[in-house]
Amino acid sequence: MSQNNFPKLHNATWPGIVGKGPDSEPVISLDEMLQFTANAEVDGVKFDGVDVGLFEPHVNLEGGDDEAKRLADKVSALGLKIGSVVAPIWGGPILGSDEDRATYLDMVEKSCKFAQKLRDLGVREYGIVRVDTASSPEQWAKDPKGSQKLIVETLKEAANIASNYGERLAAEGEICWGGMHSWKTMLETLESVNSPNLGFQADMAHTLLYTMGYNFPEHRILPDGYDWQDRAVLTAALKEMTAALRPWTIDFHVAQNDGTVFGSGSHDKTGRHCLATDPHGKLNVVEDSAHWLRDENGKLTKAFKHICWDGCMFPNAVMGKQQTWNDILAALIKVRNAHGWSE
Repeated sequence: MSQNNFPKLHNATWPGIVGKGPDSEPVISLDEMLQFTANAEVDGVKFDGVDVGLFEPHVNLEGGDDEAKRLADKVSALGLKIGSVVAPIWGGPILGSDEDRATYLDMVEKSCKFAQKLRDLGVREYGIVRVDTASSPEQWAKDPKGSQKLIVETLKEAANIASNYGERLAAEGEICWGGMHSWKTMLETLESVNSPNLGFQADMAHTLLYTMGYNFPEHRILPDGYDWQDRAVLTAALKEMTAALRPWTIDFHVAQNDGTVFGSGSHDKTGRHCLATDPHGKLNVVEDSAHWLRDENGKLTKAFKHICWDGCMFPNAVMGKQQTWNDILAALIKVRNAHGWSE
């Protein structure tokens, strides 16, 4: 087995919350998510850490130093690190009112301040603060030029805030966020903001939907009626998309998708996350990770110190099995064996 120790292998805790709630299934507690992560092991290899959503009921972002220390102690006690964190910006959509945008920036600042505290506590040595626009493609489409202007202005302010705390923001490439709902609009947003403190978060389940033109058919790369058995066509599409977005990529989620969209609870429909072992998955997880982890010449980019598995909106019956997390860890190990390095 490869002796690569980078990138570090992380599990996400927010799948215990996202898509859960009163109109879906019960939330899975942070303690349970951490325990599943800490207990996972494959051939002596374990998860190195977790990526964390900074929102209730897992984390009280208003809790200040005491809450940061509580989280750091809880994670450290299990031999884990914290990497990237998710800013809870959805109460302030960028394409809303002036007050909404002020709320958005306030939540970005609180998240960056909290992330810095985790760094100071020694539990967080790498990772970013994840954001999106908190606005729908439908809202964006009412005035594409005006929407882009507001998004760019707001994200420029957000990036400046992040720089004050020594943090970088990563915009999630997901079809349900206006201005980020196609690979070309995502690229336009990144290029227009043009800040060293704003990059791209690639999630393999979501970016596959980019190639299919969901929510923006004009930017589809895969041909209509594409035959999923033709790997060469898919590979070419992935290469075209990743060549554009990889230079901006500072955070990466290993994931699987079956070519469909899905939403549960209050979450909008987006790329369906599938288990690593799902026979309906359209991606070759290890092979297709290379498009993000290696440049066009096959050289490792080493653009981020960790990779994370994101599996939002899995049923609780699936998430409650330890084998699920062992299988996820096994997939991440294979990716690191193929595209990792040693330090």
